[in-house]
Amino acid sequence: MTIPARVDVGGFVGQIFVVVLLVVVAIFVVVVLFRSIRIVPQAYAGVVERLGRYQRTLSPGLNILIPFVDRMLPLVDMREQVVSFPPQPVITEDNLVVSIDTVVYFQVTDARAATYEINNYLGAVEQLATTTLRNVVGGLNLEEALTSRDNINTQLRVVLDEATGKWGIRVSRVELKAIDPPLSIQDSMEKQMRAERDRRAAILTAEGSKQSQILEAEGRRQAEILRAEGDKTAAVLRAEGEAQAIQYVFDAIHKGDPDEKLLAYQYLQTLPKISESASNKLWIIPSEFTNALNSFSTAFGGGDKRTNSADTGAGGTTPTS
Repeated sequence: MTIPARVDVGGFVGQIFVVVLLVVVAIFVVVVLFRSIRIVPQAYAGVVERLGRYQRTLSPGLNILIPFVDRMLPLVDMREQVVSFPPQPVITEDNLVVSIDTVVYFQVTDARAATYEINNYLGAVEQLATTTLRNVVGGLNLEEALTSRDNINTQLRVVLDEATGKWGIRVSRVELKAIDPPLSIQDSMEKQMRAERDRRAAILTAEGSKQSQILEAEGRRQAEILRAEGDKTAAVLRAEGEAQAIQYVFDAIHKGDPDEKLLAYQYLQTLPKISESASNKLWIIPSEFTNALNSFSTAFGGGDKRTNSADTGAGGTTPTS
């Protein structure tokens, strides 16, 4: 009969203890490593406290901390942020309540100051923008508030930037997104603008009609002047032409040296043209015409009768029908 060997209980317990110890050590090492290594993303900053006191500010990348001694606070966003605040009722100088929406552009420049100098910098910026807006708009009437947005934006930015500088915040821009007066004031403004537009339209129409009439009168005046100048030039040219024609005829007559017979013949040819007009009831025969007839009759052999009749007087009149 065989006797079973005695189990080494002490050795077995020792082995279990060693295994547990190794596991605890491994877990401790992992925890230490996890708490020692910190990775900060780009455009962020991390504030580190050592035993409850500010120690340093971590830059983006891989950073090593002392486990259980150093503690990193929540990351601070270093990018420029845009915050739109809800509409705020503001009383103007003329006692009208307007609703104003504000947009603030700011950026954290010092993570330590933004963490320790102010509890909630976003809420502080909102409250500061509201109070500054009421102070600035309270000194303006409604019309000035509607037309002086650039001035209001500048004043808000200067005050906010000066006040938030110690918080590690830089306010780069402040914009008034909307200024909404009461509905009754909006209706009055619309009526006023409609009346102003109608007045401007009437003025422009009157100005256009005036300019049109002026231009038409100027055109008629210029046309009359040009027409008169044309008539004048035509009359001058016509007179010059007639004068030249008479001069040419006069020169031709003197060069040809016509005798009395030719002149008498020309007189006879001219008489029918004188009597052609229906209004001519009476025409005068010049005294030279009798001499021409005398010469003409002498040329054809009837000189005695024509001479006796021509000697009766220097001239006379003959009625025509």
